[in-house]
Amino acid sequence: MDSMMKAPLTTHLRRMFYFVTPNETSFEKAEDVPQYIKESAPFFLGFIAVEFIVMLLRGDGKRSLNDGLTSVGAGMFSRLPLLLFRSLHIAAYIWVHENFPLHVLPWDSPYTWWLCFLGMDLGYYWFHRLAHEVNFMWAAHQVHHSSEYYNFTTALRQSVLQGYTSWVFYLPMAPFIPPSIFILHHELNILYQFWIHTEYVRSLGPLEYVLNTPSHHRVHHGRNRYCIDKNYAGTLIIWDRLFGTFEPEAEEVVYGLTHPLNTFDQFWVQFGFLKYMIERFNEMKGPANKLCTLFFGPGWAPGKPRTGELSDIPDVHAPEKQYNPQVQLWLKVYVVVHFFLTFLGYQLLFDSKQMFCQSYLLMFIMFLGYSLTTYGRLFDRSNLGIIMEVCRCVMFLVGDIVLVKLDFYTPPTGPAVMPFLRLLHVASLGLWLILYQKVFDSQVTVLNKNQ
Repeated sequence: MDSMMKAPLTTHLRRMFYFVTPNETSFEKAEDVPQYIKESAPFFLGFIAVEFIVMLLRGDGKRSLNDGLTSVGAGMFSRLPLLLFRSLHIAAYIWVHENFPLHVLPWDSPYTWWLCFLGMDLGYYWFHRLAHEVNFMWAAHQVHHSSEYYNFTTALRQSVLQGYTSWVFYLPMAPFIPPSIFILHHELNILYQFWIHTEYVRSLGPLEYVLNTPSHHRVHHGRNRYCIDKNYAGTLIIWDRLFGTFEPEAEEVVYGLTHPLNTFDQFWVQFGFLKYMIERFNEMKGPANKLCTLFFGPGWAPGKPRTGELSDIPDVHAPEKQYNPQVQLWLKVYVVVHFFLTFLGYQLLFDSKQMFCQSYLLMFIMFLGYSLTTYGRLFDRSNLGIIMEVCRCVMFLVGDIVLVKLDFYTPPTGPAVMPFLRLLHVASLGLWLILYQKVFDSQVTVLNKNQ
């Protein structure tokens, strides 16, 4: 937080575009590297707000509240394990660096900085490419592609599992590059990829030949046939040009998965394809086919090429209908209010996690994940969502009573906030019990008419 207060606004903006110098971003120790991604949270929100204003002024409707909250929720969901465990990619990199140091380069050399920049981006390219071409890796990465919209919130839609498959691609640098420089570039590489998730930047002119741009990345997120398995770049598009995976933007892009999820259920967004892959694995005959189900592409089937047949992919053309159930205004307001409170709780939990033991952290993590899933079910207009929300309100009230009775904690938000939260959840519980009774009565009426 101190570094955020000290750094001027222009410095934060430059970091979002990787527009920094080795002198200002080289650190000797890993713990000295600022948390650039965490510090940039206000800028994420600022970019999203500006894009939303542009959308309103243009009147083009390229945003969905349901989808946007699902994307933000997926970003929250993806970071929940960090409350319990250290980031795997950093822990693994430091371990290799300390145990197999072949020739450690000086941390304060510009050559080390630039070498890591290229190595980091090349490692990301190959991770990203295999995340599309290897089925068990795609089971994690598909989360990021599940949105049928393309805007800044889409950049936040991340997988809780992806970090467990990406770390290995950066280890070749560990015997040479100090961890502090690797962590720095890992943060900046992720930051750069935020701003390219927009439809409002059409072309960057000559920079399109060198950098990954919104135009190139729109192709990557497309499900048109010409977009499939293209443009894997992180920062530099030169890797795609070099390895034959580059495709310029041509026909208007249709976004999302080739077989859309048609749900905002956060749990299904994260783990739905994993369930499908396991089912396919169990159905396959013979060990060879079972292994191919895991290590070949998501489009593979017996007798097909490793990455599947392009002709098997549905041929779509814009405009294509998007999944966006009509939700009443009061329900939108209800979900936004509770989602906002969940987000605040999520932020407070990260800021004060040292106050809690692992078992209570796990309990809070499960409640946050359940809450995010419930909001998605409500946006799906699912009756199950009503039941889940009733249970969620009960869990909040019971959990609050039990923790206070045990004198386990003093709410970090202050004494005036908790009465409001309790009243809100009691009122919400009453609302849903009334609504669910009406739904039940209407179903009974229908059944009686059919008898």
